[in-house]
Amino acid sequence: MKTVSATDAKTRFGQYLEKVHSEPVQIQKKDRPVAVLISYEEYERFLALENSYWLAEAKKAEKSGYIGVKRSMKLLKAGLGEKS
Repeated sequence: MKTVSATDAKTRFGQYLEKVHSEPVQIQKKDRPVAVLISYEEYERFLALENSYWLAEAKKAEKSGYIGVKRSMKLLKAGLGEKS
C-alpha cells in the first residue's frame, strides 16, 4: 500500500486516483493514517463481504431464537436510554 501525506494527496489527487487501480493509497495527516483511497471495484468487494457477514449473522440469530425487529429495537432503545 502506498502511503502519502494529505498535502501530497491534495496536490497529486489525479495521479493517486489512477494508482488505486493497482494498490490502495493510505493518506496520512501529521504522521497518522486518516484515510485510504481505494478503487470503486475494491469498495464493491468490501461491501459484498460485509453483506455476506451480516447475512450469516442474521441466519445465526434466526436459528438461535431471534426475537424480531420490533422487540430488538425496543431493547436497543431501552439500552440507549431512549423512549420506545
